[in-house]
Amino acid sequence: MNEVITTVVRWSLRLLVVAMGAVLFLSLLVAAAIVALAWGVRALWARLSGQPATPWVMRMDPRHGWNTVYRSTARWTAHTAEQARSAASRRLDVTDVEPREIH
Repeated sequence: MNEVITTVVRWSLRLLVVAMGAVLFLSLLVAAAIVALAWGVRALWARLSGQPATPWVMRMDPRHGWNTVYRSTARWTAHTAEQARSAASRRLDVTDVEPREIH
């Protein structure tokens, strides 16, 4: 009886995983179809109106990413240096503590 239950559970889990994969695949397919449809409508409208169809581009400058990281690093190093200076200025000398033996 245990073998039958484990087999049923195993096949149920397999079917669940396959169904989840199918849902993910179909949702990505629908998203791609919507983007393709929007691109096609845009190109058709450009052709009907006689305007040139400008491509969709993602303008990316590698220097922008480097500058962002470099500025971020400089800001954090300045911030930590400032914290270290303020902690050093607030440091107090403790003189009324008696050392005791560790057991």
